[in-house]
Amino acid sequence: MAWPPFDSPCLTPPPGDAVPLGPCAHCQVRHLAICSALTHEEMHALDAVAGVQLLGPGAVLARQGEPRKHVFTVTRGALRLVRLSADGRRQVAGFALPGDFVGLSGAPVHQHDVEALAETELCRFGTDAMARLGVQFPQLQAKLLERACTELDSAREQMMALARMNPTERMADFLLKLAAQQARAGNAGRSISLPMPRADIADHLGLTVETVSRCLTGLRSRGLIALPETYRVEILDFAGLEALNAA
Repeated sequence: MAWPPFDSPCLTPPPGDAVPLGPCAHCQVRHLAICSALTHEEMHALDAVAGVQLLGPGAVLARQGEPRKHVFTVTRGALRLVRLSADGRRQVAGFALPGDFVGLSGAPVHQHDVEALAETELCRFGTDAMARLGVQFPQLQAKLLERACTELDSAREQMMALARMNPTERMADFLLKLAAQQARAGNAGRSISLPMPRADIADHLGLTVETVSRCLTGLRSRGLIALPETYRVEILDFAGLEALNAA
């Protein structure tokens, strides 16, 4: 198939001179993405319009207010979704990890700045191509709508949960959600990678960087977690973390 050109300034081609094969056939997170629910015919049609995009650490995928021309599935790495309020305050709306779908929206423009936290690989689909496939395969359109509704429900639940949690409970909930996502990706275990810096966690949870550090230290003092590295947390007591949010 004809491979989409590498036309972005933050885009790099695959290593070597080999022409990549259809990305869907080799996707390591297909079981997490919308693709997992597709029929063979739908998958073949989606594969025909897919492209691979690579971002270096700190690269910008999209800016808030820019026209929305593509949707993406994160296959490796991590993205952060950032929005600036009218008074200039920065809010990290969320993080996109392997298997997450980015850019699915009814708005014609991006609602957030989308930035790479680390070297990140994306499966890219043009919005026009996705619209045509939605007409051709109504089931695909329904599955995309289902994914959008699920994400909306999750965002609402997150807002309600954060409103009733104290800082330590927010941190415990954040770590448990990361562990659950990591387990779905096939990396179950006690060790959790934190691709984002403390400042991003603070802006996401509505805390200060100092409070984030204090909460992590407090959880470590209780014997619930260990902090072997700056960007890694080991959960020593899952039940203990869950009990904090059940209180």
